[in-house]
Amino acid sequence: MTPVLMPAPESAATSAAPVGVRQASVTNWRGGRVQVLSDWLAEEVPVALVFNGISQAVMMATPADLEDFALGFGLTEGLLLDASELFGVEVHPACDGIEVQMEVSSACLARLKERRRTLAGRTGCGLCGTDSLAQVRRTLPQVVPLSLDKQALSQAQRTLRSWQSMQQLTGASHAAAWCNAQGEVQWVREDVGRHNALDKLVGALVRARVDAAAGFICITSRASFEMVQKAAMAGVGTLAAVSAPTALAVDTALQCGLALAGFVRGDDFVAYTQPQAFALGLDAARPPGETSWT
Repeated sequence: MTPVLMPAPESAATSAAPVGVRQASVTNWRGGRVQVLSDWLAEEVPVALVFNGISQAVMMATPADLEDFALGFGLTEGLLLDASELFGVEVHPACDGIEVQMEVSSACLARLKERRRTLAGRTGCGLCGTDSLAQVRRTLPQVVPLSLDKQALSQAQRTLRSWQSMQQLTGASHAAAWCNAQGEVQWVREDVGRHNALDKLVGALVRARVDAAAGFICITSRASFEMVQKAAMAGVGTLAAVSAPTALAVDTALQCGLALAGFVRGDDFVAYTQPQAFALGLDAARPPGETSWT
């Protein structure tokens, strides 16, 4: 069958592209027909996180919600003990990427110098360039799983896609969502990297003074041990992933008390830790002495 070359149609989107995506001309082959179309692409750029002039990490990320990213990364990596240690954030485009300049407290800077590392990250990778194995696994706070509504996980998974504007346009981004106990999505952040999306979400919650422990996090990716670490560092006791966790993620969740669910699809899921939290809920108070980032 001879393919038919179709002209590019008039773009339905005449307004400026949303932050983090851009349009490109593509050639589409489908059903024996060739069409030249206008499509959306997710942007992926080097983002340098600079603390008081010291470059701490270079991550491949989507250039959106970078103030949230800076705060969330600092907190989940243990560089910032709370939001008050971050005095200001400035985003500066550069010829090779973007610099996010963070003004932090002297205590944070001392902490950074003590645990100095430079991350040359692939998409969303948070370990490349780590100086020592001891830096990989940190001491985590003990968390308490949320008492969930019976259908909370399925409700969150079903409705999350409607919040993913970047994914709907490009098909190339991950999302991290914070949901209440009934599974109603309240906050979402997207990025080409799953770790970045979670850091952006944590930063957004802290900036909005949301009590993260009052809800759970739903992610559109596998649950790596780093995703578990970041959720625990945010004080969240329940993490639900659309895909599988790793063995180290399960071990880490067991150690810090986090309820971890995987393969959350429709009404089905697999509880890898704390199964009683998903089946019956837990009647437990927040651990004594727990502090808040806000």
